Amino acid sequence: MSKDWLIFDLDGTISDPKDGIVRSFNYALQAFGMPARPEAEIAAYIGPPLDQTFIQLVGSHDPGLIQMLVAQYRERYAEIGYRENQLYPGIPSVLEQLAASEQYRFGVCTSKRADFAEKILEMFGLREQFEFVSGGDIGVEKWQQLEGLRREGVISQQAVMIGDRAVDITAGQRNGLQTAGVLWGYGSVEELSQVAPTYLFEQPAQLAQLE
Repeated sequence: MSKDWLIFDLDGTISDPKDGIVRSFNYALQAFGMPARPEAEIAAYIGPPLDQTFIQLVGSHDPGLIQMLVAQYRERYAEIGYRENQLYPGIPSVLEQLAASEQYRFGVCTSKRADFAEKILEMFGLREQFEFVSGGDIGVEKWQQLEGLRREGVISQQAVMIGDRAVDITAGQRNGLQTAGVLWGYGSVEELSQVAPTYLFEQPAQLAQLE
């Protein structure tokens, strides 16, 4: 099948967000008198929307509490957390290689709020590579973001969704798209293999195989 759009997840795919995310989650938890959690525990949740992660961390579905925790998280993340991202080595060069083929258009579809995603891409000098940045918010699933992009004619049926977690792959599949799982982020080979992406890559340079 031909491909025309490459749609990238952000966290765990383009950049490593662990430091900023872990510190911002713990900032929010401690603001409400809850204990900080180990880095490894929080890192396991990187990828899905914030509200879903807080529900898992605190064991509560109370919408008021979850909303306040998300707001507290974003308070720190907006000032400090987004700047604690680290770009994965090899991403800029493979983007340049794919762009040089003149075969693809690039976009970003992330569960992160769009303004945060924009700041991160600008910080790395990558924003101009992407024609759009689709960000999520509370109550919005990634498959719904992709569905909206397709419905509005922003992307076509020939798009490929690229991400490091099962949620990225299933979101693409639910919209009838090809998918590429990447193993340099936070999803394990077991997690990604279970959802059977079209492609599975171990290193950023392998994205060039999409040509």
